[in-house]
Amino acid sequence: MDYLVVYLHGFLSSPQSVKATQTIAFVKEHYPSLHMEVPQLANYPQDAANIIDEIILKHPDKKLRFIGSSLGGYLSTYMREKYSGKAVLVNPAVKPYELLLDYLGEHVNPNSGEPFILEQKHIKELVALDCGNITDKKNYWVLLQTADETLDYRQAELKYQGCKMTIEQGGDHSFQDFQRFLPDIFRFLLQD
Repeated sequence: MDYLVVYLHGFLSSPQSVKATQTIAFVKEHYPSLHMEVPQLANYPQDAANIIDEIILKHPDKKLRFIGSSLGGYLSTYMREKYSGKAVLVNPAVKPYELLLDYLGEHVNPNSGEPFILEQKHIKELVALDCGNITDKKNYWVLLQTADETLDYRQAELKYQGCKMTIEQGGDHSFQDFQRFLPDIFRFLLQD
């Protein structure tokens, strides 16, 4: 297949997250020839964007497809707007530069064990990655659950107005029972 699917995890998450591992397993079973990348993103926004850019530049002949969760949804939007392609966003962050103000200071990534310090300059990096208005709305599918304890789903509902959107009552930030959407997600991503 001539597609590259890039799965982008959220803040303080990893390629070992439940949704990432479910997606990897689904692709191995149903689309074994599909090229998929699930990078461990850096803890800092611009470094994370650079990692994604490097992956994309290694595959100049492939059609780009993104699946992004939370902050990964924010980065997927930025990359889709920069390079084109299609994106499925799962409880995406819309204004992480506001949300992460509460996280300034020292952290340890629970997956990698790597210590890092989130500073004001990293908030500015997030602002720089905000793509503003969405283009080609037909190339987005946004999955939201209303009881997300981390993000206000209404921000995404507003930002992605006009895009394909699924809003479920209840749930949580992890997006409960995500795997049931995988067949439809890949049908959406792998059609031109």
